[in-house]
Amino acid sequence: MKKIMLICSAGMSSSLLVKKMLEASSKRGLDTEVLAVAEADVHKHVQNTDAVLLAPQVRFLAKNLKRKLEPQGIPVEIIDSIDFGTMDGDKVLNQAINMMQADN
Repeated sequence: MKKIMLICSAGMSSSLLVKKMLEASSKRGLDTEVLAVAEADVHKHVQNTDAVLLAPQVRFLAKNLKRKLEPQGIPVEIIDSIDFGTMDGDKVLNQAINMMQADN
């Protein structure tokens, strides 16, 4: 199972995107766990995470999270603003899959 964490300000705006990503994952027959967390709760959920995606509104966290997580083998990227705004679960799932493949 691959674990993907989405980070946004309060963990609320990304909840719909999580649902869409899980639907896309299910259609593809992938074993994926996707969760949305508030920026303040990242440390509680980062264990066994395979990829971290940041909502565009918290892009300022990218540098610090990359410095902390990438040495542990956890890639960090910012979700494309259009993909986030349209809640395109399929495209964001592709982004996460590509991140995890590049990390291996």
